[in-house]
Order: sequence, then structure tokens, then C-alpha cells
Amino acid sequence: MNKIDYRKEMEKVTAQLDHRARLLLHSCCAPCSSACLVTLLPYFDITCFYYNPNITDKGEYYKRYAELERLVRLLNEEYAPDVLIKTEDGGYTPDAFLDMAVSEGLESCPEGGRRCRRCFEMRLLKTEETAAAGGFEYFTTTLTLSPLKSAELINSIGFSLAGTDGPIWLPSDFKKKDGFKKSIELSKKYGLYRQDYCGCIYSYKERHENENNS
Repeated sequence: MNKIDYRKEMEKVTAQLDHRARLLLHSCCAPCSSACLVTLLPYFDITCFYYNPNITDKGEYYKRYAELERLVRLLNEEYAPDVLIKTEDGGYTPDAFLDMAVSEGLESCPEGGRRCRRCFEMRLLKTEETAAAGGFEYFTTTLTLSPLKSAELINSIGFSLAGTDGPIWLPSDFKKKDGFKKSIELSKKYGLYRQDYCGCIYSYKERHENENNS
């Protein structure tokens, strides 16, 4: 069975657009958002929706959001007057993520396991709800840029959340066509802070345990 190329599926959608559609882009951080925004800007009016309850440390949460806002300001200046990117903070709500992990017994799941899937589902559900309430035509996420995350899984969640009357899920695999490499280049260009873990306390502990054992 052939795997779906979600990058090509995205390009099919953008090729058929006859106007600049409104897109709510779930943004996990500035570095990932950079390459995604550059790819999407020719086709969409974009609002970056920063909803990441998995980022449990408050300082880390707001540091990443500040970097996203700074990136958006820089891109707006660079691409003016043709585009205007906006940002929206979904709120610092780590208890929502922690309660989910504890109630479902997922504290000891390895990175990339069911806890991560449920985290994706939480963030994308909130994105879809926000897009619907805000009258956005499309919604998607920067998460598929990461080489460590499954585009197939993330797109399957997105498609499952898109209703018949609400916003359309925009398929993506932003890591394709050197997307991740582009994000590194843009991070250097704009001097972006690049974190070394997803944000949750579990991945933080796992990373440092592995470092101590190596």
C-alpha cells in the first residue's frame, strides 16, 4: 500500500485556491513556524495559534511564545505590505495536559507513544474549535515539520476533527522538500531560540535521564 504524500496533497489544495484563504496555523514554536509560514504565505492570510498545554514550565511557555511573536513581527516587516500574519495565544493551561496524562495512566509512556498522540489530539481539537469560532476556512499545524513526528498520524487526527460545516483540514508534511533544513536556516537568520525538548515534563525528564546514562 502506497503511503500518502501529504505535502503533495497540500499543494493540490493551494493550486486550486482562487483567493487568499484564512488559515489558523497551530504553532508549536518559532523555529518550526518559520519554514511553515514561508511555505504558506503565498496562499493564505495566517493567524498563528499558540496552544501548547504540553509546555508545563511557565517560563518556557512564555519564552517560546515571545519568540513566535518576534518571528511574526520580522516576517511582517520583510513581506510588507503583501501579508499580515497575526498571533493568538491559546492560554497557559498545563493542568489540562497533566490531568489527561495522569487520568489515562500515560506518565510512563515513551516519547512518541500514546501520550504524544493524545497531546496532538488535544492541541488540534482546540485549534479546530478556535478556527470554527473565528470563521477560518482552513486549519493545520506546524507539527509535521519535525522529523520525529509522524505526518500520517497528525494528518489522520486533523482529518478526523474536520466536520462538514466547519473549517477544512489542510494536509501537510512540512518536513518534505527540505522543510526542516529550511527551518534551521531561518532560525539562524532570525536568531531564534531553538528548544531541545517538546515542552512536557515527561520528555524533559526522559531527555536528561538519557543524557546522564550516556
